[in-house]
Amino acid sequence: MDHSLDRRRSARDWVVDSVAFAGSVALGLVIFDSARTDEIPKWLLDLDYLSGLLLCLTLWFRRRWPIQLAVIGSLVSIYSETGGIAGLLLFVTVAVHFRLRVTLYLTAFSMLCLVAYSFVRGTDSLVTNMITSAIVYAGAIGWGLYVRSRRQLLQTLRDRAERAETVAQLEAQQAQMRAREEIAREMHDILGHRLSLLSVHAGALAYRPDASTEEVAGAAEIIRASAHQALQDLREVIGVLRAPVGELPQPTFSDLPALVEGSRRAGVPVDLELDAPGTLPDHVGRTAYRIVQEGLTNALKHAPGQPVTISVTGAPGNGLEVEVSNPAPQRPPGVGQGLIGLKERAALVEGKLEHGRTPAGDFRLAAWLPWPA
Repeated sequence: MDHSLDRRRSARDWVVDSVAFAGSVALGLVIFDSARTDEIPKWLLDLDYLSGLLLCLTLWFRRRWPIQLAVIGSLVSIYSETGGIAGLLLFVTVAVHFRLRVTLYLTAFSMLCLVAYSFVRGTDSLVTNMITSAIVYAGAIGWGLYVRSRRQLLQTLRDRAERAETVAQLEAQQAQMRAREEIAREMHDILGHRLSLLSVHAGALAYRPDASTEEVAGAAEIIRASAHQALQDLREVIGVLRAPVGELPQPTFSDLPALVEGSRRAGVPVDLELDAPGTLPDHVGRTAYRIVQEGLTNALKHAPGQPVTISVTGAPGNGLEVEVSNPAPQRPPGVGQGLIGLKERAALVEGKLEHGRTPAGDFRLAAWLPWPA
């Protein structure tokens, strides 16, 4: 059954029902006027007239009880010609809103009623009436199937449009979430390292009240430079928040020595082994840079002043190995968002990352990243 029968009657439905009612009454009266010359009892003629008008009134309710009224219309057609048009419209309603099998059952029942009509009205042209009625019913069925298929097509297109709109909204929300996650990760990576340098030097000033004027001035200059660079990095991130995600400021593998040198100037003893001849893919180089940056940041936070050993080695076809180690603190640090983000970064480039204490008591951050030949 077509579910459009369940909806409330629209303005278009009111217009269609009004035209159908007026047309069926007008044509029914014309047919009744021509049938007055038939040799039938007067009571049957009066019954034909009243039943036909009542059947026209049922057109207002054909959307609520389509099959029931169509069956009543077929029964009334046994003796009434006035309600013939109304009965045909009730039949078309079933053809439009129900499956073909239901319509064929109703057609067979209507043809039987037509045979009874020939006996009740005393007509001699049964075969002609059957052929004519069969043609009319075939046309009604064809029209009903056309309207039904067209409505189903329009409903399918509407459903597809709604699904496409829903999918587009979900994809937009997911893209927005991914953008926010990447922005948060970039802010963590960019600012975390700078702020760790600030914390180390500010802490050194607090615990060294006997420091000389030159040492205080040097530490203050490093703090000023780190704060200025952190502000510059923050401005870059904020400046591209409305830009596509791919336009966020991204470091390259060639910036790795500068990153290490900045930590050395901050007073962190860093030993760097860099042996990676060749050109790394951009996404792999950025991931290696972020791993080293996070390792230095964690060393500054949890083991300030301790030596840090960095090893970055590899070759095309063998992959790139990145390792950052430093003496571990007495209380092992928990797994923060930075290490979680690094695992995600490594997984995105089909690499592997691990971290934890070594048997020697150091904290080790190691990763393997693919490097195509």
